[in-house]
Amino acid sequence: MPAAALKPKPLPTQSTAKRAVLFDSPYAPAEKRPLPAGRPREWYVTHNRRLKAMRLAIALLDSGVYLPSQARNETIRSTAESIGVQPPSDTTCHMVRALMRYSR
Repeated sequence: MPAAALKPKPLPTQSTAKRAVLFDSPYAPAEKRPLPAGRPREWYVTHNRRLKAMRLAIALLDSGVYLPSQARNETIRSTAESIGVQPPSDTTCHMVRALMRYSR
């Protein structure tokens, strides 16, 4: 008998399952804290843009979009709508693709 036949089949992951895989433990987001005061406005804008881009990149990866070339602005904006985030700007879409590119 081949060695591959003796190995138990691994559990499906989010990317290989036919339908969504439920988490074993309930998900609770981290407690939100206020941002530090006294920084220039541009710092807050950039910080929030990075957070939004990270959320969108994670959602795209979970939905099966793995390459930056697959993530066009329309795809990113439809993903934003599906997860309940305001439609991102062109700059944020560019940042999402950059995050996907450098995560490899």
